[in-house]
Amino acid sequence: MTPAQRGGAVDAFARRHRFRALEALPWLLAIAAYFAFPDYLALGAQIVAMVLFGLSADLVLGYAGIVTLGHAAFFGMGAYTAGYLAAHGVGSPLVGLVAASAMGAAIGALSGVIILRTQGLSILMLTLVVCVMLQEAANKMTSITGGADGLQGMQVGSVLGLFSFDIYGHTAYWYCLCVLAAGWLIARALVHAPFGRSLTGIRENVTRMHAIGSPVFLRLLTIYTISAAMAGAAGALIAETTGLVALNVLSVDLSGTILVMIILGGVGRLYGAFIGVPLYMIAQDRFSEIDPVYWYFWIGLLLVLVVVFARGGVLGLAEALIRRSTRRR
Repeated sequence: MTPAQRGGAVDAFARRHRFRALEALPWLLAIAAYFAFPDYLALGAQIVAMVLFGLSADLVLGYAGIVTLGHAAFFGMGAYTAGYLAAHGVGSPLVGLVAASAMGAAIGALSGVIILRTQGLSILMLTLVVCVMLQEAANKMTSITGGADGLQGMQVGSVLGLFSFDIYGHTAYWYCLCVLAAGWLIARALVHAPFGRSLTGIRENVTRMHAIGSPVFLRLLTIYTISAAMAGAAGALIAETTGLVALNVLSVDLSGTILVMIILGGVGRLYGAFIGVPLYMIAQDRFSEIDPVYWYFWIGLLLVLVVVFARGGVLGLAEALIRRSTRRR
């Protein structure tokens, strides 16, 4: 590569990586929500943690094209790791967060070595199997996980020794929001870097990426491990802010639910989780209150409408409307 070409590549990367004013909108809304809905901060903290989980799933699904039904395996193991530490005298939230991320990354790397050597339906089934196996193991290891009763007795300390968790969710909300911001910055840097561009190439045409000498398997394993670490961190947030870890954190249902959330927001758009997760969880809260028995029907109807009329999710629909408005002008 000549110096001119190298300089052009650097300039292109700088343009992609430059922050835009519109990117501040989700964070401004999150800050405004803290003051506008003070009675719902506990729910808000869970939504923020699930946004991080959705962001981690979007990295493998939307950018690398890895279809998975087992992403809850990393989320759940992160939750159990943080919960176990808090129940056995290590109550520092940050220590639990780091340990949960490391556990998620380790499981992601170990399982990815096998799973990512397959393609198509094989990946789908293997990720599902990993999730089911870990859930069953957690159910059997009652002395460690609490089994069906859940992991209890957690004593979570204050953040940095300064900010204690309260029943109103003030500290929990800001704690989750700060961790989400760190995860978002990492994800943004990854997808705008040449590494992220190569993932898009693998998703679109893996044969061509092999032909040009790209280390396909290594890059898939890398993003799978990073995604698993982020999912583990999200699990730790849920465990530390709720004080309870149950078997459902390792359920296949949770893996399917997070996929529904990012589909609603828009897959492979980095900000899809910021829209899909709050939309789903708020709709779930409202529908279950209006119709406690058949609320899942209304969630399904919402998903059908989005898939039929907004193929790229809510963000895809917004982009289409903006393009149409621009053409008319």
